[in-house]
Amino acid sequence: MPTNNQLPIAPLGRQHSLRESVTESLRAAIIAGTLTEGTLYSAPALAAAFGVSATPVREAMMDLAREGLVETLKNKGFRITTMSDRELDELTEIRLLLEPPVVGDVAGAVPPSGIKVLRSMADDIVDAAREGDLTAYLAADRIFHAELLRYAGNNQLVELATSLRSRTRMYGLKILSDSNRLADSAQEHHELLDLIEAGDGQAAQEFMRRHIGHARGLWATGENEPPQEQQT
Repeated sequence: MPTNNQLPIAPLGRQHSLRESVTESLRAAIIAGTLTEGTLYSAPALAAAFGVSATPVREAMMDLAREGLVETLKNKGFRITTMSDRELDELTEIRLLLEPPVVGDVAGAVPPSGIKVLRSMADDIVDAAREGDLTAYLAADRIFHAELLRYAGNNQLVELATSLRSRTRMYGLKILSDSNRLADSAQEHHELLDLIEAGDGQAAQEFMRRHIGHARGLWATGENEPPQEQQT
């Protein structure tokens, strides 16, 4: 089990509560792969790395366990859930069935005030990418897509899509960030909004399909081509 001075934990960001801040940082570390799959981590060691007590870490880990990102081992700690390539492919397949058609349907239906809010959220994603803050990047990305999908008027869909997004592993994000390419990728959110604002549902749907495809290509590996087994 890693000791606290070996843990690659990002500094806590500005969230509404300490628990939320710890949760966001841990979620980002798991999704980006800085906390390793299959590894057992103790709450006290993680707490020492954050400079907080063990209580918000335990609370955060219980939240992440409900999301399927970690599993609890009584009196031992928390193990990062292992995800196979097939499982990640399945998550992507489900997202492709859900999100692109909805995005196509809401194109042209988002009012100007809503577009303004979404533009601000997209700016947050780009800013976080430029700063190399993966915790803020992933949080802003999740909030943006949840807000966009809410225009479909289906809260269950929003919750399901957000859950699927949170369970995805994107180990190429750090590679993209370190090579200053993540900001270019982040600009896609503004391109998607251009299509939605123009009311081009078909183009928005196809764009969203490519955007989600990055989860198993660009964002997963840092390379532009998807994994070999997905190529046809």
